[in-house]
Amino acid sequence: MVKKVTEGITISVETFYQPDYSNPIGSEFMFAYRITIENNNTFPIKLLRRHWYIIDSNGNHREVEGEGVVGVQPLLAPGETYQYVSGSNLRTEIGKMYGTYQMENQLDKKLFEVKIPEFQMIVPFKLN
Repeated sequence: MVKKVTEGITISVETFYQPDYSNPIGSEFMFAYRITIENNNTFPIKLLRRHWYIIDSNGNHREVEGEGVVGVQPLLAPGETYQYVSGSNLRTEIGKMYGTYQMENQLDKKLFEVKIPEFQMIVPFKLN
């Protein structure tokens, strides 16, 4: 698990290789990741947007951005945690992701950026 704190928000990431949804012979590797967002501020926040950078071991770069996460724009009160699971596919056995969330302070409506820490996606048999 990797963690990063930005602007009073803790982002934690865990990754999981998905062999049932992968096809190594066809160079298709599917990974799931679990994100935990914790609001350590004294004000409520709303996650408005996400921006991901996805890089495989061949150096191919992709960017994904859009509103919210998994179809929602979660609102977190002070001390509250939100968790979701999503996924990413790679054409190689090793890759990485990182990015940002755009958040809104619900008291003054100011926008701020929270960094998503870089995390590795590695097929387990590559670790042997």
